[in-house]
Amino acid sequence: MIRTNAVATRGRLAGQVAVVTGAGRGIGRAIAEAFAVEGAHLALCARTQDELDESASAIHEAARGEIDIMALRCDVGDGGEVARFAAQVRARLGEPSLIVNNAGHVTRGRLDEQDPREWFAVVDVNLLGVYRVTHEFLPAMRASHGGRIINIASISGRLGTPLMTAYCAAKHGVIGITRALAEEVRDEGIQVNAICPGSVDTKMLEGSGYEPLMTPADVARVALFLAADAPRALTGACLDVFG
Repeated sequence: MIRTNAVATRGRLAGQVAVVTGAGRGIGRAIAEAFAVEGAHLALCARTQDELDESASAIHEAARGEIDIMALRCDVGDGGEVARFAAQVRARLGEPSLIVNNAGHVTRGRLDEQDPREWFAVVDVNLLGVYRVTHEFLPAMRASHGGRIINIASISGRLGTPLMTAYCAAKHGVIGITRALAEEVRDEGIQVNAICPGSVDTKMLEGSGYEPLMTPADVARVALFLAADAPRALTGACLDVFG
């Protein structure tokens, strides 16, 4: 963890605490960096500590040391790990006002040929991970009557993708959670929105047969809009970013 007791005084997110899951690389890292440059303190998690540490160091440098960052290994597919991560965030940074549910996992195969354990693991991370992380932090957002939750869905949450039934099911579910939760907390000052990226130049796209049509930074710019600039009336939306 990088901690400096910094007090961010500049930027559209100055002084806010943001949780970003799956922040070791790709879209999660790009979103974390965009938030840091705008003054947010960061609680980052992913399944690979080495990638997290490298990300945290680079992000801290990009933010010129003006923010606090904690980077802790956490598998959002494991409820116990999520609970421990949440407790550490509260103890060291306080309650977050921003949550980005980005952690993802994908395997490919025909539904009738794929190992069921692999199929369920995809749903566990991509869908139930959104539930677990949101469930931990939502009560404090409700108590403070404010906060913004950004779920990273996918074009596969809009369309069917062959050999990816688990991923499609999970991402369709993420859109469902986004829309339903937005209605639950609409009157409590909490915004819940989703981003549905198309083919992004990340490791997850490798081997898919699809060409990248955008960069993680493109998605990060949309996330920053939702975190900092989106009007309160924009909630329950699923923004398509297909390139």
